[in-house]
Amino acid sequence: MQDRLIALDCIFFQSKNRSEEREMAQLWGGRFTKETDKLVYNFNASISFDKRFYKQDIRGSIAHVTMLAKQGILTEEEKEKIIKGLESIRTDVENGTLEITEEYEDIHSFVEANLIDRIGDAGKKLHTGRSRNDQVALDMKLYTRDEILELDGLLKEMLEVLLNLMKENLETYMPGFTHLQKAQPITLAHHMGAYFEMFKRDRSRMKDIYKRMNLCPLGSGALAGTTYPLDREYTAELLGFDGPTLNSMDSVSDRDYLIELLSAMSTIMMHLSRFSEEVIIWNTNEYKFVEIDDAYSTGSSIMPQKKNPDIAELVRGKTGRVYGALMSMLTTMKGLPLAYNKDMQEDKEFVFDAIDTTKGCLALFTGMLKTMKFNSARMEESAKHGFTNATDAADYLVNHGVPFRDAHGIVGRLVLYCIDKGIALDDMSLDEFKAISPVFEEDIYDAISMKTCVEMRNTIGAPGKTAMEKVIKAEEEYLASE
Repeated sequence: MQDRLIALDCIFFQSKNRSEEREMAQLWGGRFTKETDKLVYNFNASISFDKRFYKQDIRGSIAHVTMLAKQGILTEEEKEKIIKGLESIRTDVENGTLEITEEYEDIHSFVEANLIDRIGDAGKKLHTGRSRNDQVALDMKLYTRDEILELDGLLKEMLEVLLNLMKENLETYMPGFTHLQKAQPITLAHHMGAYFEMFKRDRSRMKDIYKRMNLCPLGSGALAGTTYPLDREYTAELLGFDGPTLNSMDSVSDRDYLIELLSAMSTIMMHLSRFSEEVIIWNTNEYKFVEIDDAYSTGSSIMPQKKNPDIAELVRGKTGRVYGALMSMLTTMKGLPLAYNKDMQEDKEFVFDAIDTTKGCLALFTGMLKTMKFNSARMEESAKHGFTNATDAADYLVNHGVPFRDAHGIVGRLVLYCIDKGIALDDMSLDEFKAISPVFEEDIYDAISMKTCVEMRNTIGAPGKTAMEKVIKAEEEYLASE
């Protein structure tokens, strides 16, 4: 009987401990008379995904207690004890001796519960003067800032690869397209330069978002600030912000910066998708403009001859995934009254996924581009047989006194003749030229050569070598300064 009573007492003690642990891990519960339903608890919890910003949560907490001590709200001894405890948690998580488990509701609960376990009652003062609302707002901002810097670094790497390709291909002639039809001759340097401008704008968007979001929400409390004499300017300074936010309600409910980031990443992915589409086309047997390195392509399980542009196709496909995250965020936020609502917890998973997706696509595409081989001879031949020099043939006639509309018609007949013969304009004899218009002379061949067609276009932004060299110099200066 005594043994049975001891056993029952142990069961009660364990149950009581688990209940207390759950209450402590949740950071709330005093007002409640019974435990949360397990399904409700799991549905409410965010630890499975917000554990990724444990570093930011600890960093924010260290800044917070440093400020509390400065203001005399905590003693120096309490501050040092808390910071030492927080640092030990961070170290143990990083080295794998402490696991972030799902018995905790969120990352804030995990950190605080473990801190109290390690340092006792001093750990219970960590949350003085703040709410989880301003705490999670801070964590997400700190995390997003770090990720923006990583995205910017990946974009810069992409730009460096593009710039090298531009330098190496000033005289690599290829067709330029409109409506996916061969239009006028350009160089590969000029084509790569177009993407350089796109990704340069993407970097500027990252910079703008960083600047606009760089205000510290910590100290806003749940929505209405706090009665504690916090020094929010000092906290902001400790965390590298430009200053504190100016409205506590907006501080805990603002997700504009995430919408902006998702929009900017959607634009990055759109640019990558356009580029991927061209790589896929260029990789076909019909074009043969490029050869993708073996490390960035795959084969077929049944067709041994195949070499598939899988990376480019996956980048193109994953663009929709990032678009989806943007639409999800806009939809989540569109009907929320001030201030904080639990709906906002939905900002994390798809933002995390979109960031991971964009970073992965940038890194892979850059690697693929860096190792890709370009078939310059095939590109030039394609430009010739696509009659991309037809406009220059018309300009030749205009420069010899033929009205443009007449010149346009004459060159149209030249093209029809070449199509019938299966030749390029460059392949026509002078007699053949003269049979259609006596204005043509021997200098027509120089006028319609790929080199001349490109080199004559030297206004800033055009594909001519002189113009491109000026642009390359400007882009080098840009990369050196950013």
